[in-house]
Amino acid sequence: MADLRSSKARVLAYYLPQFHPTPENDLWWGKGFTEWNNVGAAVPLYRGHIQPRIPADLGYYDLRLPEVREAQAELARDAGIEGFLYWNYWFGNGRKILDMPLNELLKTGKPDFPFCLGWANHSWSSKSWNKIKSLRKDQLLMEQLYPGKKDNEDHFYAHLSAFQDKRYVRVDDRPVFLIYEPLAVPNIKAFFDTWNHLAVKNGLKGIYFIGLNKGWSSEINKLFELGFDGVNRNGQWEAECIVKGKLLRKIVNKLNEKLHLPYLDVYDYSEITKHLFNEFDAMDKVIPSILPQWDRSPRSGKLGIIYKNATPAKFAQQLEQALNIVQNKNQDSRILILKSWNEWGEGNYVEPDKANGHGYLEALKSKLLG
Repeated sequence: MADLRSSKARVLAYYLPQFHPTPENDLWWGKGFTEWNNVGAAVPLYRGHIQPRIPADLGYYDLRLPEVREAQAELARDAGIEGFLYWNYWFGNGRKILDMPLNELLKTGKPDFPFCLGWANHSWSSKSWNKIKSLRKDQLLMEQLYPGKKDNEDHFYAHLSAFQDKRYVRVDDRPVFLIYEPLAVPNIKAFFDTWNHLAVKNGLKGIYFIGLNKGWSSEINKLFELGFDGVNRNGQWEAECIVKGKLLRKIVNKLNEKLHLPYLDVYDYSEITKHLFNEFDAMDKVIPSILPQWDRSPRSGKLGIIYKNATPAKFAQQLEQALNIVQNKNQDSRILILKSWNEWGEGNYVEPDKANGHGYLEALKSKLLG
């Protein structure tokens, strides 16, 4: 078992709690749907394109099985990962989805592995879990709402038992809570005030709020001004703009997101990772993202973005660079966020597969604990 006290950084891994049937997915996509349907049905889109991705040790797992959740935790712990950051889907007015794995974690006390939450505060459309090319028109399925103070209170209390759990990841002795779309929350300062007040009222020292920066780095200072304690920077967009140019990247984004015109957007992984980090990542309280691989074609077909030629060895080089960036930060906030543990529909995972075996996990272990 890995000794995380010797780890060179605190690595938190995004965790997608999607791989189990839900009534909503049954209704939208058919009985028993999970994203394994998309993963298994993916096809190569160019010469040398590795699809479908086939899981190894854990197989096409079902998160309803406690044995699967235990095995995931053991793999992560052995690789030097501190904990999982579970995506939390709270759409407002008490409407939520994909919370079964978290509920089981809290109810059973297993796995005994650190965790925290990230609020995936974005609407779901018909492109969320299925290929756009198979749809005539994008349809809104679940709308993200922000009803106000009472809903903020309800949202907090829905997760109070998690925040109070001894396994919950903390920074500055405060439970970590990440927000996916930080600029989308109306009156975010009031949201912070409500949650911090309720946290102290319930015996906590407040909440450590992290905002995700996945656009321009220039927004990072704005997030701190709004009151975020930390910022998780994801440099993919800026790296893509450097590799292809801002104008072309904006045109491609317009074609894909607005007009749904098929344009397969392929980059070389090495070119992306060359530009993944910048001077903002070295700032105090800024948390860099590390990216093992990326291929969104299982979800998006020919509208997907793909980073070709990714390998565990290249990921290890990226991880070493990230560790050098954070080495002089305060130990408690010397954090990296792994994007991701199990986003198979984005080709963005470190779980074992048939192509690379335990390669990505071994890369993590060698750099974090070596």
